[in-house]
Amino acid sequence: MLGQRRLIPSTSMLMAFEASARNGSFTLAAQELNLTQGAISRQVSALEKQLGVVLFKRIKKSIKLSEAGEVYASEVASALRTIRNASLNAMSDTQGKTLNLAILPTFGMRWLMPRFPDFLKKNPQITVNFTSKLSPFDFASENLHCAIHFGHPNWPSTEGTYLMSEQAVPVAAPSFIGDHTIRQAEELTHLPLLHIETRPEAWADWFKQNGISPPKDKGMVLEQFSMVSQAAIAGMGVAILPHFLIETELERGELEILMSIPLENSAGYYLITPKSHESYAPVVALKEWLLEQTKE
Repeated sequence: MLGQRRLIPSTSMLMAFEASARNGSFTLAAQELNLTQGAISRQVSALEKQLGVVLFKRIKKSIKLSEAGEVYASEVASALRTIRNASLNAMSDTQGKTLNLAILPTFGMRWLMPRFPDFLKKNPQITVNFTSKLSPFDFASENLHCAIHFGHPNWPSTEGTYLMSEQAVPVAAPSFIGDHTIRQAEELTHLPLLHIETRPEAWADWFKQNGISPPKDKGMVLEQFSMVSQAAIAGMGVAILPHFLIETELERGELEILMSIPLENSAGYYLITPKSHESYAPVVALKEWLLEQTKE
């Protein structure tokens, strides 16, 4: 029994250690947790004594994680995050009606949010929490019930429900088009191209499907669709963007389609659900609603 207690330090010790590790300072950790620097130092020292491990190297007035401390910090941070999320769910969802959903930022803003009031109206008992995820992640380490993902349904231990495809086309600002003569697809290889970080091969694939060798100079890479579309609107180059995500910009005349040749892509939008949450009522309700929306 004593051995088990030694292996489960108090929450106050763990919080003091995690905050110190993340901030690299006992002083900053104290400010974050509204404690004194001395209290933080004592909690960390007590934790080291209980574990029999040096977690921090004290160098003059600074601290640095030891090798053991780095590993422990990562695992403790994950454990505390799990506890926080579990507590939040318990506080806000005594009936088991919370849905934690990961979405792609631009897809969420442009397509999902304008439609989502309908879901809430039809499911008033469900509280939905959103978080943004640009790339695949480990469901086991995240407190998420499902995610809307673009790509292929090849995540381990999950179910992928196909929602829809997309047609990405080359677009640019009218001012940019006015400054360049563009008659053939091959001429795009000589223009500044804008790339999305999450789809680095989009332009290369578009050129290849049109029998054109991609340019050696890759061009500017931006992290999100919103950044790429704004760069294109500003006349910084040509972007290849999903038509349904830039309808507003096209209607306002901020962007124009250069060539109505969509990128052929086997990837699509999927609702990804861990097998452990397949039968969870809010997930089932969301899946049914999404399929109705994409069918329309």
